[in-house]
Amino acid sequence: MVAERRRVVITGIGCITPLGVSVEELWKNLMRGASGVGQTTVFDASRFPTKISAEVRNWNITDEGEDESMWHYCGRHTKFAAGAALHAMRDAGLTQGLSDPTRLGVYLGSGEGQQDFEAFTSMMVAAIKGDTLDVAIFTKMGLEMLHPLSEVEQEPNMPVGHLAGMFNAQGPNLNCLTACAASSQAIGEAAELVRRGDADVMLSGGTHSMIHPFGVTGFNLLTALSTRNDEPIRASRPFDRDRDGFVLGEGAAMVVLEELEHAKARGAKIHGELLGYGSTADAYRITDTHPEGRGATSCIRLALQDARMDSSEIDYINAHGTSTSVNDRVETLAIKNVFGPRAYKIPVSSTKSMMGHLIAAAGATELIVCLLAIRDGMLPPTINYEEPDPDCDLDYIPNVAREAKCENALSNSFGFGGQNISLIVGRYRN
Repeated sequence: MVAERRRVVITGIGCITPLGVSVEELWKNLMRGASGVGQTTVFDASRFPTKISAEVRNWNITDEGEDESMWHYCGRHTKFAAGAALHAMRDAGLTQGLSDPTRLGVYLGSGEGQQDFEAFTSMMVAAIKGDTLDVAIFTKMGLEMLHPLSEVEQEPNMPVGHLAGMFNAQGPNLNCLTACAASSQAIGEAAELVRRGDADVMLSGGTHSMIHPFGVTGFNLLTALSTRNDEPIRASRPFDRDRDGFVLGEGAAMVVLEELEHAKARGAKIHGELLGYGSTADAYRITDTHPEGRGATSCIRLALQDARMDSSEIDYINAHGTSTSVNDRVETLAIKNVFGPRAYKIPVSSTKSMMGHLIAAAGATELIVCLLAIRDGMLPPTINYEEPDPDCDLDYIPNVAREAKCENALSNSFGFGGQNISLIVGRYRN
């Protein structure tokens, strides 16, 4: 006989995003169709093809009661992670951790840290001699100018280490970086750890900031970013015929995943249940999704299978919806492949239209949005949807939030490199 698997519920949520530095502020702005996109100020982007982004503004780690000096050498993404984690753990009533710290773990989808670009530029300028780089000069200046802690903090695993220390989480400690699918994958894998009994509680989610010269340069070279610089709030336009690329965002989102009986025993508030997790690879190209959506299609089907659900039970889909030509068309096709004629009746929206693309943190943020949609019976819109695209012909909840019954929601995350993750959350039922 196969043992009944442990159920995983969500008992804490927290976020730091361009559209709000608390869950309720984010939700309020999503409901009114606000935009977090503006001119880039984190660095001087005036000479870049893309001069806009969705930045986290008017927030500091000190707003969470933390001592700034303790985070001095940490990157923006680590500070965002700490803020979102504090919100989630407070919400769950677990800021003091567990009595058995080995039963509490952390699993993040975290991006790389930020380099000191001014120092790096100075090192390069001093070391370039004609057509060659004088490595000795470059190394000498690096040893003089760079701080070892700043260098260590560039590693993607650093945020997860910091969070473990904050909450004395001595259980499983992992990080994955599968591009835009990272935090969704982290949540899916963290849920598996709880299901099989390796932990009772997992703090999971993602954090990232690629709003820096290297990040913007890379995406500009890929022609993936919108260049609608004169109309920042209209730049991210998923599924719209005139879309021209995504808008880079930043931030962090965290959820507390907990085994159901453990949560009930301590009287925890339950936001919802993590029901399904699907993970596939396109096995096609590094920067292109398969034109027939084979990876995305099988990923959604696997999530439904894992949730032991029929496709008729999905009430809302939070799409990956990046606002790139290929992604939006292929995701639409994948939804049709899975749901058939009913695809036209399922409300779909891309909240990236309002807060940009948070890269490694996107999936966790969007999963929280799904939980709030279930809670309030309200579905967030896809703003800037103005010109229908014949290849994107589903119900994208254009421009205005919609009241609708929502019991189960699907969240898709499809990353560069061909990684595909789908998560299903539902209203908690005894």
